[in-house]
Amino acid sequence: MRIIGIDPGLAIVGIGLIEATSAHDMQIIDYLTIETASRTPFAQRLKEIGEDLSALLKEHQPDLAVIEKLYFSVNEKTALDVAQARGVMVAAVAMQNIPIIEPTPPELKSCITGDGAADKKQMQQMIKMIFNLAEIPQPDDAADALALAAFGAFQGKRTTVIV
Repeated sequence: MRIIGIDPGLAIVGIGLIEATSAHDMQIIDYLTIETASRTPFAQRLKEIGEDLSALLKEHQPDLAVIEKLYFSVNEKTALDVAQARGVMVAAVAMQNIPIIEPTPPELKSCITGDGAADKKQMQQMIKMIFNLAEIPQPDDAADALALAAFGAFQGKRTTVIV
């Protein structure tokens, strides 16, 4: 099963793509980020994210997408902007008829580390271990996306929502 993990953002979208034959046999295909410039008009940034993600989906044809749900934010403007960008991502995946899982941050952390309150460092160490890597993937957004893809391998058959 080919799984894409998507860590939503407006400035940086994390993307992690894995191949999983089971929850214990996962290989990284690629990880990267989609970045938009802050000086670019908002609508153009959303368009760029949608086009870049759509191209990746067509190229890699994942069987499952895992997109993190937004949980909360101190800055309401930032949260609203990221929510709109996330909507573009969900729509891009839905247009390709790819099933989506949408875990909350505590669900993701609990699945990957066993602790729903795990910090970023604990998550990164677990991703390093799960994929047997020499170092933690960079940037952080890509490492987060790999965690989401791993979540899909661990949970995919039980919680898939078909769009």
